[in-house]
Amino acid sequence: MHHIKEKISVVIPTLNESGNIRKVIEEVKAVLSGNSYEIIVVDGHSTDDTVRIAKKLGAKVIYDSLGKGSALIKGLNAAKGDILISLDADLSTDPREMWLLIDGIRVGYDVCMGSRFMAGGSSEDISLLRKFGNLSFVFLVNHLFGSRYSDMCYGYRSFRRGTMKKLGLKERGFGIETEISIKSVKRGLKVIEVPSIEKKRAVGEGKLRTFSDGYTILRTIIKNLGKD
Repeated sequence: MHHIKEKISVVIPTLNESGNIRKVIEEVKAVLSGNSYEIIVVDGHSTDDTVRIAKKLGAKVIYDSLGKGSALIKGLNAAKGDILISLDADLSTDPREMWLLIDGIRVGYDVCMGSRFMAGGSSEDISLLRKFGNLSFVFLVNHLFGSRYSDMCYGYRSFRRGTMKKLGLKERGFGIETEISIKSVKRGLKVIEVPSIEKKRAVGEGKLRTFSDGYTILRTIIKNLGKD
């Protein structure tokens, strides 16, 4: 059992995740049991029971329908914790790995990123095409910005309180992870990657669209090339 003095905020963007949200929240609560924490669900106006289930399980629910990035920014800005964690609602990111992300911040890093492609990490869900695309973006960002990432488009991450102000994030959609990765380097933040095993989505349809999301990520990289 881990018991720490810091408060933890877990931010979960949702859209019609009634088949998954109960298990996600229950697992988060089990992992963080005995600690000070809050769970913030940022919902894109789901038409199913997602919100009702989340509230019943004690999560704070706020709303945002502009996209994943916008939801994440809103949730992280609303968070009151010392350590903030972004987590997917579809059970592809395992709450039991949270302590690696928490410890990354506790030992002194500003941003801690889960990676599927470093030693100890893997994915049960990624297609060959998406893997190739992701690693191509990793290579491009590392080359352009002098970073050493092994993964780019994965949403399982943690942040030190105050980091959001330094990052000044703007991406409303699926470019958000790429923007975080690039701006962390440009702002001189201390970043570490930890291994993560991505599981298959438990229930429902995934929101990823390989080619349009790939274009969004490329646009995000180009947008962040200049000085800011």
